[in-house]
Amino acid sequence: MGRAGAAAMIPGLALLWAVGLGGAVPSPPRLRLSFQELQAWHGLQTFSLERTCCYEALLVDEERGRLFVGAENHVASLSLDNISKRAKKLAWPAPVEWREECNWAGKDIGTECMNFVKLLHAYNRTHLLACGTGAFHPTCAFVEVGHRAEEPVLRLDPGSIEDGKGKSPYDPRHRAASVLVGEELYSGVAADLMGRDFTIFRSLGQRPSLRTEPHDSRWLNEPKFVKVFWIPESENPDDDKIYFFFRETAVEAAPALGRLSVSRVGQICRNDVGGQRSLVNKWTTFLKARLVCSVPGVEGDTHFDQLQDVFLLSSRDHRTPLLYAVFSTSSSIFQGSAVCVYSMNDVRRAFLGPFAHKEGPMHQWVSYQGRVPYPRPGMCPSKTFGTFSSTKDFPDDVIQFARNHPLMYNSVLPLGGRPLFLQVGANYTFTHIATDRVAAADGHYDVLFIGTDAGTVLKVISVPKGSRPSAEGLLLEELHVFEDSAAVTSMQISSKRHQLYIASRSAVAQIALHRCAAHGRVCAECCLARDPYCAWDGVACTRFQPSVKRRFRRQDVRNGDPSTLCSGDSSRPALLEHKVFGVEGSSAFLECEPRSLQARVEWTFQRAGLTTHTQVLAQERTERTARGLLLRRLRRRDSGVYLCAAVEQGFTQPLRRLSLHVLSATQAERLAGAEEAAPAAPPGPKLWYRDFLQLVEPGGGGSANSLRMCRPQPALQSLAPESRRKGRNRRTHAPEPRAERGPRSATHW
Repeated sequence: MGRAGAAAMIPGLALLWAVGLGGAVPSPPRLRLSFQELQAWHGLQTFSLERTCCYEALLVDEERGRLFVGAENHVASLSLDNISKRAKKLAWPAPVEWREECNWAGKDIGTECMNFVKLLHAYNRTHLLACGTGAFHPTCAFVEVGHRAEEPVLRLDPGSIEDGKGKSPYDPRHRAASVLVGEELYSGVAADLMGRDFTIFRSLGQRPSLRTEPHDSRWLNEPKFVKVFWIPESENPDDDKIYFFFRETAVEAAPALGRLSVSRVGQICRNDVGGQRSLVNKWTTFLKARLVCSVPGVEGDTHFDQLQDVFLLSSRDHRTPLLYAVFSTSSSIFQGSAVCVYSMNDVRRAFLGPFAHKEGPMHQWVSYQGRVPYPRPGMCPSKTFGTFSSTKDFPDDVIQFARNHPLMYNSVLPLGGRPLFLQVGANYTFTHIATDRVAAADGHYDVLFIGTDAGTVLKVISVPKGSRPSAEGLLLEELHVFEDSAAVTSMQISSKRHQLYIASRSAVAQIALHRCAAHGRVCAECCLARDPYCAWDGVACTRFQPSVKRRFRRQDVRNGDPSTLCSGDSSRPALLEHKVFGVEGSSAFLECEPRSLQARVEWTFQRAGLTTHTQVLAQERTERTARGLLLRRLRRRDSGVYLCAAVEQGFTQPLRRLSLHVLSATQAERLAGAEEAAPAAPPGPKLWYRDFLQLVEPGGGGSANSLRMCRPQPALQSLAPESRRKGRNRRTHAPEPRAERGPRSATHW
């Protein structure tokens, strides 16, 4: 097949894949809130420095009540309660000679030869460890921040500046992945200027520095490091391990597949000190396994192979946290992103399984069936699993086996065997994730906040599906937190303050974890939202407090069924009937937009003089749109009452009651003539038909045959003051939040 034929097949293949993955159309959020709506109604705060970009490093300090931010040539200290207030900034540019040297090396002096602060860690009670690119001269320093929240301090200690090689990346395009444990820094970075020698380093502290074997593709093959975590293995600190999450080019892939990108989880023992005769000053306990996030299919699995971010959600047992990871795909056929969840027990099980081994004339990768030396490679020297007190005591055959077999044969599969949540065909890609565990009336739920490359944050809830551990992700909100749609580069969460902090190239944003009032003004809307942060308190949708025992608080996160919880609710006012006028032969638009984007709208019609209701079906003269019902070529028998209702989760909720009166062309002309013949009257209350005449447009032959029914025009402002207040003035005002207003009706009096 030629290239043209193959290219022609790609859209069709993409559609087939999308359908197999749950639909070609991405899942809509229940609420979608714009940047202007979030600022005006939901407390969105932003922070940026003049002529500064690239806010990437975020550090939440709950004790001091501060958010520390690393950016281009700066470190900033912001208030966790409001990042727009009490901000302090510290300038930390690269020396002039470093910038000039960077420029001589062929780098852009205006965009690359700066000090991009990539790393911020709490070092002790009074200082932070900060590291930056230093115009391709990685550098680190200690920043004094004090220990009193009342008097924020931000001061760089000039005497503490040291070489940042092995701690911070050289290139500002590279991501920093590190964790500080005690006084030791574990980081995955490029160790050279050209970005070819990527390695896992241990630096600082009292013990000797260690790194991975250089220029050995079996260990690391063009890796891109994402996150690093310290996770205890047992009650014995000697068993503690450091876990690295990264993606790399697979060495085990068949040559016919070309360069295949895979995601990995790697481990090292914290008490590793290298070998005695072999792997001196190198890791002796390094192992790695593939991290799989895929959708099973008849024709094979669809893999999301590009790991983007990982969030560690702690549990009561600090040894068994959950790992929430976001992935994208490198496929040229379809676009998609996914969230997969992993248990630490499954990760450990993979490292206790068989090793991958390359053998045979075709150099195939198979499960190693030979004798594995003792102690098993990857085990930490401790009294828990053996008698060795140091990795320098390991026998030579253990060290040699570890050098040649760093890859495990078994992969780590997600809980439930498939992604918790995925989006295919969306106009964005997942970049970062933060997760919060929330106590609700019917159990505990994990709420995911997913950052995208379009400047948005998705709020997704994990709901049990069938028997555990299966679960599904429900998309509750889509929040446009950056006006310029800049990609999310970092996210931090404060469960204590119920705030989310998001960084991008252009700014830092702060938004609350919940917007209960946005879900609606009645019990059913609050219940259908399925937001574990919110519950109906009998009057409004408000923050749910597990400690507050109030019998009338209503919440159903698992099912979102208001039929029982809200059956006796009397908070919804009776629907008012709004009059709508149309001219025979013209068109009329009956506007009705539900609060929830996941609701289905149903229209019923009661003809004038009759008592029966019939469903309005799509036909030649009737067209349903996302915002209402369009009636073409109006007839007199179209007059009657139209009822708009939203159907969600099997629950029907009336929204609008519109009474349509279709006038004949003769009636319209008669009214027009009466208006023209009427003498000038002193200012006073207008008659309804005078304003109605402003809707009539003269057609051929001077007859009135067309009616504008979409929204009040400027001439109708006095006619529909309520519509004017609730509508939009596209020229002078930002859009009013959809979640704070009721569904819009057609022009009415």
